[in-house]
Amino acid sequence: MDATDRKLLAIMAEDASIAYRDLGEKLGLSAPSVYERVKKLKKEGAIRRTTIEIDGEAIGCPLLAFVHVTTEGWGKTPQMLAMGEDPRVEELHSVAGDSCMILKVRCEGTQALEQLLKRVYDIPGVRSTRSYIALNTFLERGPRTELFAKN
Repeated sequence: MDATDRKLLAIMAEDASIAYRDLGEKLGLSAPSVYERVKKLKKEGAIRRTTIEIDGEAIGCPLLAFVHVTTEGWGKTPQMLAMGEDPRVEELHSVAGDSCMILKVRCEGTQALEQLLKRVYDIPGVRSTRSYIALNTFLERGPRTELFAKN
């Protein structure tokens, strides 16, 4: 991956719908050249998917919470990983520390969060949960290519 690939990723991270022609203008490349770079980055796994960012409040799911799950033994069980199939679960992380897993969830309200927590507690081995409800989000983004720029 070269500096041009990193710049390409940075631009696409801000707006993945940008046309190859416009990307080419920003990078000093032709549209076909940009297309080939994007294809290569997808094949190499640097671009895992192209998606949109949806406003939770606009779709009736204003409650954002982070659920820390403590289990007996190994928390990364098939039942726990199956929580990723629930549309309210945005992220599922295996972590080091006091918790075994952290779920980032978006719900319609507190009753929906309570229903989701009941599902978590129905998983064998779950000992406890701690839920943190976000009041506001000031920054939410993925990895930044600037961190890995080569001098």
